[in-house]
Amino acid sequence: MAEAQTETSNTVDGDAELASREEPDFTRDDVFEVLSNQRRRYAIHYLKRRNGDPVAVSELTDWVASWEYGKEIDTLDHRERKRVRNALRQFHLPKMAEYGFVDYDSQRGVIELTEAASDANFYVDSLTGRDIPWSAYYCGLSMISVVCLVGIWVGVHPFSLVSPLHFGVFLVTALSVSATGHLYDNYCRMRLGARSRPPEVDDE
Repeated sequence: MAEAQTETSNTVDGDAELASREEPDFTRDDVFEVLSNQRRRYAIHYLKRRNGDPVAVSELTDWVASWEYGKEIDTLDHRERKRVRNALRQFHLPKMAEYGFVDYDSQRGVIELTEAASDANFYVDSLTGRDIPWSAYYCGLSMISVVCLVGIWVGVHPFSLVSPLHFGVFLVTALSVSATGHLYDNYCRMRLGARSRPPEVDDE
């Protein structure tokens, strides 16, 4: 009986240990908090571009300031660099380290993404005044499809000129093209680290 209890206890402890290893180093709320600031988003984007390699704070400062001020790095003045560098060193990088996104060595002035942050994908949905959210796009496509289906079923002109088969082919094609565009938009345009510049900079 004692052996059975010991075996059960060991199994529970083993499951708990496995669960703790599988849990991410940051929560969903942590992600929202860290990504709520533009400079932190820029920092994560650049660190993602470096594929987990350690980066000097001075190098990170140059790129964050370049994107923030919309300038080439060699045209940044000392005051612009200093403003961004001080904010990163004194507030943003320590906060990112506290939330488990980066390993920050303030003495050496070196920063790198944690393993959890390197493995995770972060998306920034940056919409301009002319952009249409994908949810609104799919809603519009659904409404148009319903109108067309009803028109074909009732036989209203000009919908009666289209056969159900042809409309089905059109609808499947439209959904396939839309899904491909949505995938590209999410994974290639809005994902931090996917392209040379952050999504917000590309959209400006």
